Parts: sequence; C-alpha cells; structure tokens
Amino acid sequence: MNHSSSKAGAPREPDLPPYQVVLAETDWGSLQTAFGNGECLPEVLARLLEPDPKVQVTALSELSELVGHQNCIYEATAPAAMYVAGILAHPAAMTLRPYRNVPVRATLLNWLVSTAYDASDEIVDRTEQYFPGFLTPGTIVAVFRDLRPMLYRAVAPFLQDGHEDVREAAGLAALILAEHPALAQCRDHLAVHARRILDTSSDAPNRRVARKALEAWGHDVTDIDPFQEEPWDCGPHSDGRGDLEPPF
Repeated sequence: MNHSSSKAGAPREPDLPPYQVVLAETDWGSLQTAFGNGECLPEVLARLLEPDPKVQVTALSELSELVGHQNCIYEATAPAAMYVAGILAHPAAMTLRPYRNVPVRATLLNWLVSTAYDASDEIVDRTEQYFPGFLTPGTIVAVFRDLRPMLYRAVAPFLQDGHEDVREAAGLAALILAEHPALAQCRDHLAVHARRILDTSSDAPNRRVARKALEAWGHDVTDIDPFQEEPWDCGPHSDGRGDLEPPF
C-alpha cells in the first residue's frame, strides 16, 4: 500500500460502502446520465479495475461523458463518485500510466476534483443567481453535496501519498470537499496542503483553488499574487478531456 494515514481526521461520518456494494446495489438503470439512463455504468465502472491502464483511463473518460458532461451533476453522478472514491485504495489504482509514469490513482483523484468542483460553493453560488432553488434539499446537486464528508474520508489518506501527483490531486479534492460545514475542523490542517500546492504546482487552475480556499477560510493571502478569474466553466483539470486524452 503506497499511502499513509492522514492526520486530517474528518468528523465521524459514515464511511463509504464498499465499492462492490455500490456497484451491485445501485439501481443504475433508474438513474439519469447525460445520455439516457445509467444501465451501461456497471460495465464502465468495472473496467476501472482492469490491469491495462489504457482500458482504465478510457473507461474514466467514458464515465466523465456519462455523468459529468458539460460540467453538470446528474442522478448517476453521486453513486459513480462513491465507486471511484471507493477504489482509490485498490491495487489497480497503482497501475502506472504509460508515457507519464503516474499512478492511475492520481487520475481517479483528478476526476473527483473536477466532479466536486462542479458542485462547489463557487459554482453553486453562480448557478443559484439564475436558477433559484437549485440547492433545495433533495435536488440532484444537493444530494451530491451531502456526500462530501464521506468522499473526504476516502480521499484524506492520500494527502501524504508518496507520489507527488497523487498528493496534489488528493489535496485539491480535500480542499473542495472541505467546504462542507461538517468538515470545518479539518480546514486548518488542510491549509498546509493548500500552501504546498501554491509552492509546488505548475497548474494555474489548481493554484487558484488553493488560494481561494485559504482566502475563504480567513487565512492571510496577501503574499500570494491574485489569479485572473477563470471563465464560468473553467475549473481544475477542466480543459476539455484534458488529463484523459491520449497519449495514455
């Protein structure tokens, strides 16, 4: 196992159910995706555990289209995110991607980053200006946002991972998920990870996420140059298919 326990302990929220349970007990055919119901999702999700990294990354690209098309949250997004978070510790997540020498785990985490960002406070606040009631309890986005403490608990162990790409992706995911009020006590610890991203990352959208988290949590950011505001639909790793494109 290539990760260590994090001291960023979240409140004792329920843990994620095992990924096998999510896969077997979710009524995928009843859930909306961007292109109809989710009856094809069990096969797509199962391919994330194939030993061939090309198969894994292609499956994740397909998943992005089905449950994250146009940066939207669909009915099937929540259980798909639970499954992806649930396989982070699986040995298949340590498969190295050819040409990049990066564990597939980093790609899975970056998918969670992008998905969580689509339901982040920043995006939701903008959307509610045009669609009041967007966050009414029980709506698709509200249901997804309720999962944030559970998803955080799956991500937190990788904040101290031995691979730099995994650490950065886990840090970004944790920063966005920690917007949930139940995770407020984790934020002081996460500020260290935000600073690390600002000090080491060459990715401007990732650095922007880190700076905005520190600013929102009341930290002094006067020593950090402000970033140009991004377009409406631009967030971490949202440059089209980005990290999911060949070369694999």
